[in-house]
Amino acid sequence: MKEGPGSANSAQVVKLFADAGFPGIKTDSTAWCAAYVNAMLERAGHRGSRSLAARSFENWGVGLKEPALGCIATKKPAGSSWQGHTGFVVGANKEQVFLLGGNQSDQVSVAAFKRSEIVAFRWPADMPIPTASKLPATVAGARSGVSEA
Repeated sequence: MKEGPGSANSAQVVKLFADAGFPGIKTDSTAWCAAYVNAMLERAGHRGSRSLAARSFENWGVGLKEPALGCIATKKPAGSSWQGHTGFVVGANKEQVFLLGGNQSDQVSVAAFKRSEIVAFRWPADMPIPTASKLPATVAGARSGVSEA
C-alpha cells in the first residue's frame, strides 16, 4: 500500500483514515502512520488511540519495558517536529527496532529505526501481556533512513 502519485490519492490509504475513525479525511497527504496503526487495531477488534497523533500511543494500552512481537512502538520526533512516528514491532536488536508501519517513505513497509529513538513500547490493555521471547534481530528488506512523512 502506498500513496497515489502526484495529486492522486490512494483509496487504500484514505480507507485507513475511515477505519481509524476519521472518515472526513480524503487525502493521502495527511500524515498517516497513526491512521495505519489505529485502522489495524480497529480491524482486529481492539480500540486504538482514536487519534492521528503518533505520540498518542505513548499513553495507550499497557507499557512494556522491552519490545515484543506485534507491540506498538513510538519514536521520537525528527528534528524539532512534535509529531513522532509509530508502527508495529517486527524485530529488534541492540541498535535497531524494525517497525511495520504506514507512511514510511509514503508506503506501508518495514523500516529500521535507531533503538535510542524509540520512546515507548505499548501493548493492548485487553490482551494478556506477552511472555518474553526472542525477536528477529534482522528483517530482510527493511530499509533504514526512511522518511516518516
